[in-house]
Amino acid sequence: MVEKIQERLDQDRDRIDVSEEHECRYWTEKLGVSYQALKRIVAEVGPLARDVRRHLAR
Repeated sequence: MVEKIQERLDQDRDRIDVSEEHECRYWTEKLGVSYQALKRIVAEVGPLARDVRRHLAR
């Protein structure tokens, strides 16, 4: 059971859901961006964390 929970958490970290407060809190801290910037970038490149990281690396 614990393995399934961890698997779900890992999957959740692949996508950024800007409609969830806890997700925004996690990702703004993790990526070092404001909520507004995070929301704008997700709108531009989509919700995949790898795409958001690539965008920020430019």
